Amino acid sequence: MAEDSPKRRKANFNEAETEVLIEQVLKHEQLLFAAGPGRASAGQKRKVWELIRHKVNPVAACPRDVEDLKKRWRDLKRRDRSKLCRLSQGCGPPAAPALGLLLAPEELPPAAAPPA
Repeated sequence: MAEDSPKRRKANFNEAETEVLIEQVLKHEQLLFAAGPGRASAGQKRKVWELIRHKVNPVAACPRDVEDLKKRWRDLKRRDRSKLCRLSQGCGPPAAPALGLLLAPEELPPAAAPPA
């Protein structure tokens, strides 16, 4: 019966994996997400994501592939933006210190913006 069971899902990302992912994506952000005529080719982006995968997997609970990392990054951005939206509307908990981790300073609400 075990042979017929559906594929099990992977373990959730742990804190160390998430930290390494954020650190590496932010380090290579310009290459991965730049728009316009100077942007990187698909091959260059694929190589950068592979590099990130090689940095994340040593601290991972289970082996991650590039698609897992891209999905996690999208989820982190979405969650951070929705948290920002809730904070700017005055509902939800006070701003967390790490709120600005994934957002540019101009995207932060005035209360959470770092002092100039």
